[in-house]
Amino acid sequence: MPIIINNQEDIKKMRVAGKLASEVLDFITPLIEPNITTDKIDTLCHEFMTKEQGTIPAPLNYAPPGHSPFPKSICTSVNNQICHGIPGAKILKKGDIVNIDITVIKDGYHGDTSRMFFVGEPSIQAKRLCEITYQSMWLGIRQVKAGAHLGDIGYAIQKFAESNSYSVVREFCGHGIGKVFHDEPQVLHYGSPGEGLKLEAGMIFTIEPMINAGKKDIKVLPDKWTVVTKDRSLSAQWEHTILVTNSGYEVLTVSDKTPKPFLD
Repeated sequence: MPIIINNQEDIKKMRVAGKLASEVLDFITPLIEPNITTDKIDTLCHEFMTKEQGTIPAPLNYAPPGHSPFPKSICTSVNNQICHGIPGAKILKKGDIVNIDITVIKDGYHGDTSRMFFVGEPSIQAKRLCEITYQSMWLGIRQVKAGAHLGDIGYAIQKFAESNSYSVVREFCGHGIGKVFHDEPQVLHYGSPGEGLKLEAGMIFTIEPMINAGKKDIKVLPDKWTVVTKDRSLSAQWEHTILVTNSGYEVLTVSDKTPKPFLD
């Protein structure tokens, strides 16, 4: 399948969709407190997307081949959940960490981003995992420019995570995005420099490393969506949607309260 090279009109609309997705996370940030349920978070985000933004929640009823439709508007992955956590009756408690993954559709274009949240004061170990994961995402992002390779991104993420005694999930990766939710290329969060697809200006894809405090092995729960660490260790994830430019990259999923880039 050919990789889409977006034109200026596509890019303009992707900037809008990306900002809107990030603004959902801005909206929900002050509401992440002990005793809120993940279902309540989903309801609040759904209402903000549909009523305030006029966007469509892309995950709702999303059904790739072999899957039943995803039943909620966002993903909430708590503690040892790696990704695709289904919001429900779970009550968040002090010390929990939670990834909230937002994808909106605006004028036919998808904006996709996620952030980690602390519920109350996290443990030192949980905070460090989230920080290292955030830094690994940015180290991957900084590899992006026309002429670089996908392997450069994966290598930077893997090297940093593993140097801090963490592991990189292999089964899930970043992806091309635009008019299609999940498109080519697949953006692995591990790899070797100079290998993989050569990047061209106009490509748009996500970088979204999933980093485990323990081993990399995963387990899929009976709901067929929620993915957890096999050893029950904590997991963290951050995600941005990235445009490849001739001189480097542009982060499309930015808003007023987007966490600042990691500076080494």
